[in-house]
Amino acid sequence: MAKQPKLSFWQIWNMSFGFLGIQMGFALQNSNVSRIFETLGASIDNIPILWIAAPVTGLIVQPIIGHYSDKTWTRLGRRRPFFLAGAILASVALVLMPNSPSLWIAAGMLWIMDASINVSMEPFRAFVGDNLPSEQRTIGFAMQSFFIGTGAVVASLLPYLLTNWFGVPNTAPEGVIPPSVRWAFYIGAAVFITAVLWTVIRSKEYSPEEIKSFEEKNIPIVQTDQEKAKSSPAGFLRNGLLWALAGLILVALVYFLKMEKELYVLGGGLLLFGLLQLLTSTFLRRGVTNGMTEILTDLKNMPKTMGQLAV
Repeated sequence: MAKQPKLSFWQIWNMSFGFLGIQMGFALQNSNVSRIFETLGASIDNIPILWIAAPVTGLIVQPIIGHYSDKTWTRLGRRRPFFLAGAILASVALVLMPNSPSLWIAAGMLWIMDASINVSMEPFRAFVGDNLPSEQRTIGFAMQSFFIGTGAVVASLLPYLLTNWFGVPNTAPEGVIPPSVRWAFYIGAAVFITAVLWTVIRSKEYSPEEIKSFEEKNIPIVQTDQEKAKSSPAGFLRNGLLWALAGLILVALVYFLKMEKELYVLGGGLLLFGLLQLLTSTFLRRGVTNGMTEILTDLKNMPKTMGQLAV
């Protein structure tokens, strides 16, 4: 059994650099999309319902992409194909978003953009665990956090910098997206695809044979009693009932108390998550395993560090 080699500072830098582009995409979305919606005719009251669908899409996409990237191996590796596919789709969405001719096309582009960014982002988190020995993973996660922070700050400032440093207009006729916002999205798209390509080209992935040869990868994974309880049929049954009940209660409160209709999406999401856990409990009791049971089991047993990075 071989010891997984340590990587140099610049190797860790290269494998984390793609997060700069990913976070620029998220930050441009978060700081400018409401303005785009308003410009295209959305009322203030309707903006939340336009916003809430995209994050829900991300919550669905992340565990599915994580599951399938664990089981994929191509000439590019198992994580890098997802980096690249997500970056291409997200960059195209970033270019098209500020040129949307109508509100509903803009809302659709937000869905596509959010899902595509998540396709790139989810395997990036696992990339650190794949390529770094345990004693270097804290450095790897810290490097990712550095690029996340840098990308967020730069992207949020882009329209201001373009207007005040380069004279790009920040105003436009009614119904037209200002040039400063459009150019911020174009720059974000270029940085996104460039940063991810840098990681794809400058980083390597270990082959399945190499991964199996590493000492740490051959240590049997021993679940604690708490982990076994959480991922047992009884654990899924109990949690599923709680999540489903919480969803039903929230939907009922929204209906009878005439609360904001956007909360229906949250209540429906809680109910759906509960039903999926109940279905998983049924499958596990029958000895059936499939993609859904594996995804939910992995979600239940996610390491604490990965969970913190995810939020």
